Amino acid sequence: MTLAERLRWARERAFVGRAAELEQFRAALRGGGGAPAVLYLHGPGGLGKSTLLRRFADEARDARRPVVEVNGRLIDPSPQGFTAEAGATVPDGAVLVVDAFEHCQGLEDWLRESYLPTLPATVLTVIAGREAPSAAWLGDLAWQETMAVRRLGELTSEEARALLRSRGLAPAVRDGILAFAGTHPLALSLAAAVAGGDAWEPTPDLLAALLDRLVGDVPDTAHRLALEVAAHAMTTTEGLLRAVAGPDRAAELFDWLRRLPVADWGRQGLYLHELVSDTIDADLRWRDPEGYAEMHARVGHHLLEQARTAAEADAMVAIRELSYLKRYGSMGEFFQMRREGDFHEDRLRPGDEKVLIRFATESEGPESAAVVAHWLRRQPEAFWVYRDSRTGDPAGFLCSLRLTEPPSGDDPVAEAAWEYAERTGPLRPGEHVRLARYCLYPPAYYEISACLHLMQLRICADWIRQPGLAWSFIISPFPELWTPLMEHLGHYRTVETPPYCLFSCDWRVTPLSIWFDRTQPGPLGDDLAAEAEQALPREAFDQAVREALRDVHRPDALSANPLRHTRMVDGDPSEVLPELITEAVDALRDDPREAKLHAVLATTYFHRVPTQTAAAQRLGMPFSTYRRHLDRAQQRVCELLWLRETTGGAKR
Repeated sequence: MTLAERLRWARERAFVGRAAELEQFRAALRGGGGAPAVLYLHGPGGLGKSTLLRRFADEARDARRPVVEVNGRLIDPSPQGFTAEAGATVPDGAVLVVDAFEHCQGLEDWLRESYLPTLPATVLTVIAGREAPSAAWLGDLAWQETMAVRRLGELTSEEARALLRSRGLAPAVRDGILAFAGTHPLALSLAAAVAGGDAWEPTPDLLAALLDRLVGDVPDTAHRLALEVAAHAMTTTEGLLRAVAGPDRAAELFDWLRRLPVADWGRQGLYLHELVSDTIDADLRWRDPEGYAEMHARVGHHLLEQARTAAEADAMVAIRELSYLKRYGSMGEFFQMRREGDFHEDRLRPGDEKVLIRFATESEGPESAAVVAHWLRRQPEAFWVYRDSRTGDPAGFLCSLRLTEPPSGDDPVAEAAWEYAERTGPLRPGEHVRLARYCLYPPAYYEISACLHLMQLRICADWIRQPGLAWSFIISPFPELWTPLMEHLGHYRTVETPPYCLFSCDWRVTPLSIWFDRTQPGPLGDDLAAEAEQALPREAFDQAVREALRDVHRPDALSANPLRHTRMVDGDPSEVLPELITEAVDALRDDPREAKLHAVLATTYFHRVPTQTAAAQRLGMPFSTYRRHLDRAQQRVCELLWLRETTGGAKR
C-alpha cells in the first residue's frame, strides 16, 4: 500500500456526515439533465469545507475523472495566478476543485464571466469559501440553471457522535466533548485529537483551551518550534524548517506537522487552519516576545533570500510570503488586505498610455499628466498597470523609475530625488536610484486600498531583487498618513517638493538583512494598546468610512473596521457603525440640495444592487455622472462623520 492509499483510507475512515452534499456531488458527477456544472459551498471557517472537497476529489478519481485542484490561499490572487495553478487547459471531463476561495474572492466576477464559460462543457467545478456567492451569480438566469449553491452548516448530533466514535474514544469522553464542543467539526476534531483517558474536562474558552492542550503534547522544543513556524508563515516547507530549526530534524518535523489534525498542504507547502495559526502565533508573541522575535527573524531571512533569488514567474508569490509575516502589529493594516483578487498586476498594453495619462490628469492635473507622458516615452518598462480582474481594464498604475543619470528637466520630483542622492551619498559605478514616482489608484488617491497594496508588493520586489540599488524614494502627497509605514520600512522624510513629500533610504548603509531586522513586529500587548490609543488621521478616517459604507451589511467586516477605535463608536462596531452610517446618509436626504447624493448612496449600498453599473441604470444616470455623484456623496458622509468624531457627537 502506498502512502497516498494509506492517507485515502484514513480520510474515508474519519469522514462522517455530509450525506446531502455527497449525493449532490455524485449526481453532478454522473451528469445528465438538470445536473449542475458548478457547485458552490460556503460557510464559516472550521466547518469542514476542505475535508469535504478532498472527499469529492477522491470520489472523482474513483470515477476516472481528472482532478484539478486550486487553493485560493496559496495562489497569486489574479487571473494569471489562478490560471497558472489550474494549468494552461483543464481537460475534458475534469473536476476543478477550488478551495479557500475567500482568499481570492475578488476573482469572482472574472471566474463567472471569463474563465468558467471557456471550460469544456464536461468539466464539473466545485468552489468552496467562507463568503456566499455574489448576487450576480443568481441574478443571471443562465447561471441559475447550471449552478447549485449550498451553505455548509455544523454536523447533526448523530454525525458528531459518529465522528467521535470513529476516533475510538470512550463513551464518557465522547459525551464530555459533545457537551463542550457541540457539533462544530473543527472543535470536535481538535478536542478528539487531545482527549485521553476516561473523561473530558471542558474549560471556558474552546479554541484556546484545545490548542493549549495540543501544544502541551508537543514532544520537545524542536517540535514546538516547528509548530510555531507553521503558525507564523503563510506556508511551511522542509527548507524553511531547515533554516529555522537546523538540518538534522527538518524532515522529521515536517512529517510530524503533516500528521496534525489542524494541518493541510498544497503545492507550495504545508499550512495550519487559520483559526489555529492565529491563536498559536498570538500566544507565542504574548508568552515569549524575545523567542518570537528570534523565530520571526529566522523565518524572515529565509523568505527574504527566497524572494531575492526566485525566478521572475515566482517572484511576487515569494514577496507575498514575506509580506505575510507583517500582518500583525501597528503596521498590520498596511500589509493585510481583507479581500484580494479584484485587481491584478500587468505590463503596459497598446492603448494603456492614454488611460494612464487620463488618470494623472483627473487625479493631479495636466502638469502631472505631462510628466507621465514623458516617462511613458523614456521608460515604458517602469510602468506596471493594475487591472480590474473582471473587465481587464486599467484601474491604476505604478511608475517605478530606475535612474542611472540625472533626469531631464521634465520632472522636478525626479530631479529633486536625484539631487538629494548626489548631495548626500553619490552613486558609484553600477549603482542606481529607484523612485516610486506614481502610485495612482484614482478612486482612493494615495489611500490604503487593495490596489495600492499590490503596488507596495512590487515596490518591495524592486528593493529586494534589483542589484546595484543605492537609493530608493517613495512619493506621497499625504506624509502624515504614510510616515509610520515608511519609517517602519526604513524610509525617512527627506525631500519636500510641494505638494509631495519624498521618503528615502540609502541601501548601502542598510543592507537587506539589517533592513529586515529593523522591521520586526512589536509584542502583541504593545500592538493592541497602540492600536487602541492611536487616533485615525483624516485620510485614514475617510478611507475607513468608505469601507464601512461598502460593508454596511457585513457585521464581520464592520467589527474589524478601523473606525472601531474612534470616539463616536461607543459599543459593538457591528451594531453602532450601521446606525452611524445610516444617520449620515439620511441627513443628506433631509437637504433638498443633496437629495441626489442620498439616492446614489441608498441605491448603491442599501438596496444591494449587484454592480455600480446596475446602480447607475436603476438611477437613470450615465455611469460617469453616477460615479461623480457617488464620489461626492461618499465625501459628504466622511465630512459628516468627521464632524461628529471631532465635536463629540454633533451630526452636522
